[in-house]
Amino acid sequence: MIGENAPDRRVIAISGADRESFLQGLVTNDVRRLSSGLVYAALLTAQGKYLADFFLVPDGERILIDIHADLAEGLIRRLGMYRLRADVSISVTELHVTRGLGPVPDGAFADPRHPDLGWRLYSETPGTSPEIDWDAIRVAHCIPETGIELIPEDTYILEAGFDQLNGVDFRKGCYVGQEVTARMKHKAELRKRFLTVRIDGNAEPGTAITLGDGRSIGMVFTGSGDRAIAYLRIDRADGPLAAGDATITVPKQD
Repeated sequence: MIGENAPDRRVIAISGADRESFLQGLVTNDVRRLSSGLVYAALLTAQGKYLADFFLVPDGERILIDIHADLAEGLIRRLGMYRLRADVSISVTELHVTRGLGPVPDGAFADPRHPDLGWRLYSETPGTSPEIDWDAIRVAHCIPETGIELIPEDTYILEAGFDQLNGVDFRKGCYVGQEVTARMKHKAELRKRFLTVRIDGNAEPGTAITLGDGRSIGMVFTGSGDRAIAYLRIDRADGPLAAGDATITVPKQD
């Protein structure tokens, strides 16, 4: 078992008799799945754009929200706006998040996004094990990260692959931003999305991906070795591509 503390996470607690129905009407995934473990979900704008992604965690008479620290305060404000007369209380806990690889230890939960992302544990004491190269795992499986690929009020979750990461349920009913997300789902094909590409040369995050005539059709994000997560106009990515002095190769699409 290998695990490490995740100091950039905060854990919010939602308690009260209406906690499940309250969240069910807001988030992209089915809160009832908490009976089976962690639920990965997002909160969207009414226009269907990403505001925050997080894990919902079953914890007895409350539901925990494991979220990046930079988004925690904004999420609390947003949930407070939606609370109205619902019987819910929102508070910040002192719990630490430990994430790791290998067999899932007692009290921990498997990460629902991908088996290679291991497990997450919530406790009053932080983990202390050596660092893990999470970026290499994310790049290998094109898993976007809060504040890097996932940008509030800019990203669309289907372009970020949430349907492949168990982050959205299309049968649960209404939630904020549901109509736009459903319309994107039923398009014949998305024109833009994140992909893992191969890079021959050096291309720093933020480098534009261009066609031979210089037109930009995307951008490089997280890199690891000779691969990177890139955001691309896939309907135009059928010729030689470059990112600065590097050559970009797009994998064949199914």
